[in-house]
Amino acid sequence: MKVLVPLAKGFEEIEAITIIDVLRRADIEVLVASLDKDTLVKGANSITVQTDIEVKDTNADALDMVVLPGGWDGTYALADDKNVQALLKDMDAKGKNIGAICAAPFALNKAGVLKQNYTCYPSVEEQIRENGYISDKKVIEDGNVMTSRGPATAICFALEIVKKLKGQEMYETLKAGLLADFC
Repeated sequence: MKVLVPLAKGFEEIEAITIIDVLRRADIEVLVASLDKDTLVKGANSITVQTDIEVKDTNADALDMVVLPGGWDGTYALADDKNVQALLKDMDAKGKNIGAICAAPFALNKAGVLKQNYTCYPSVEEQIRENGYISDKKVIEDGNVMTSRGPATAICFALEIVKKLKGQEMYETLKAGLLADFC
């Protein structure tokens, strides 16, 4: 299993690091990608993360999933990046898994891959569409697209990705180990 997590300046650190960490605990290969040659990407709260690869050097055939962390500045950059948008469209056309948390469903919507039912950070739906927005669940899965609400739901979101990619047993093992009985 291989998952790409693209980071853009202003990404939400809790979401990105939680996703990367939980997936790696499940023995899922996670590639952390930058939008350009700068391998150090600064998050919304001034935490800098070292990336492994540039988005342009990846392709849908080599990936099982792409997961976008939120943070408004990072989300806008992902929504405006031609490589990210092309990758999302290609992943969707091939029926591959796509995830986004917090504000990042905005970038999925711009790519035209966001399905009917979704969730996001409260108020972001006003910039996407209110029809299909579900506000009372931590994680929504519709077709090949999984969305979540924000920093506090990041562990539950990452665990749902683990369940989808590695199965119920790995999900239960990690959930117990993380003391995530709230998911």
